[in-house]
Amino acid sequence: MANAVGLLAGYALDRVLGDPRRWHPVAGFGQAAGALERRLYRPDRTAGTAFTALAVGGPVLLGAVAAAATRHRPVTRAVLVAAGTWTVLGGRTLRHEATVMGRTLRDGDLPAARRRLGHLCGRDPSTLGESELARATVESVAENTSDAVVAPLLWGAVAGLPGLLGYRAANTLDAMVGHRSTRYARFGTPAARLDDALNLVPSRLTGLLTIAVAPVAHGDRQRAWQVWRRDRNDHPSPNAGQCEAAMAGALGVRLGGRNVYFGRSEVRPFLGDGPRPEARHLKRAARISGAVGLAAVGLAAAYPLTLGRLVGAVSRRALIGAVGRRRPADAVGGRGLAGVAGGVGVRRGSGR
Repeated sequence: MANAVGLLAGYALDRVLGDPRRWHPVAGFGQAAGALERRLYRPDRTAGTAFTALAVGGPVLLGAVAAAATRHRPVTRAVLVAAGTWTVLGGRTLRHEATVMGRTLRDGDLPAARRRLGHLCGRDPSTLGESELARATVESVAENTSDAVVAPLLWGAVAGLPGLLGYRAANTLDAMVGHRSTRYARFGTPAARLDDALNLVPSRLTGLLTIAVAPVAHGDRQRAWQVWRRDRNDHPSPNAGQCEAAMAGALGVRLGGRNVYFGRSEVRPFLGDGPRPEARHLKRAARISGAVGLAAVGLAAAYPLTLGRLVGAVSRRALIGAVGRRRPADAVGGRGLAGVAGGVGVRRGSGR
C-alpha cells in the first residue's frame, strides 16, 4: 500500500510541478557518474561493465537500504517512494517541450525551434525544416513516454525504491555513454544493453497504451494497432520502434527517415502511413503521452495490491516448499559434512 500511495503521489507531483528546477538529483547522479567514468574509462567492455555495475549498483543499494529501514514505517516509505517517483519522472517536462516546439513552429520561428530541439534529442538541427523538426519531436515524445514515464513507474511498482532509482541510473548512463561514437563504441555497450533489457517490457506496454488512448487525440485505434503490428520491429532499436510505430499510427503520420547527428547520420525505416508530421501534430502527441502516463500510473499503483501480492505469495510458498524438501535430506543419519552442516542450520533456525 505504501508503494502504491507513493507512486500516485510522486506522479501527481510531476504532473503539477514538473522536474525540480534546481539541484535535480538526476543531474547530480550524472556528475558523479561522469567522475567515475573518468577514473575507470578504457576502450573495452570490461571497463564498461565495471562502470555500469558500480554506477547502477550504488542507487539500487541506496534504495534497498531505505526500503529495509522503512519496512515497518509505511508513512515514511510512502514519502520516500513519492520523492523518488517525482525525481525520476519527466512526463510534464516532455509534454511542455512538445507544446513549446509546436507553438514555435506555428509562429514560423525556425531558428528558435532549432535551438529548442536540443531539449528533446541529440540530432543536429542546423539544416532541419518544419517537417523534420516536427518529426524529431514526435519521435522523441513517443520514445521518452516509455523512458521517462512508463518504465520508471513499472519498475517502481515491481521493485519499489530500488527499482525506481536503479532504472533511472541505467537510463541516464545510456544517455551518457550508450550512444555510438568512437569513444563509447565498446565502453558504452554494457550500459546500452542494460537499458535495452530494462525497457523491453515498458516499451511494449507503452505501444499498447498508446493504441488504447489514441482517441483522446482524435486517433484511430484500429489504424494504430495495424501500424504497430506491421512496423514495430523495423526500427534498429529493440524498443524505440514499439513506441514510435504506435504513435505514428495514432497520429496518422509517417515517421522515420534520415537522422543527422553531430558527426554522423543514420537512415531509419519508415513507420506508419500518411503525411510527414507538422506543427499541428505536436499538441496531439503531447496529449497522447499524458494519457499514456495516466494509464501507466493506474496500472503501477494497482500492481502492489493485486498481482504483486500474488507473486509474493507464490514466491513465499515456493521458498517454504524448498526448505521443507531439504529437511529430510539434512536429517538422514547425520553422516558426512552436508548432514552436520544441515543439522546445525536447522537447530539455529529453531532455537532463535
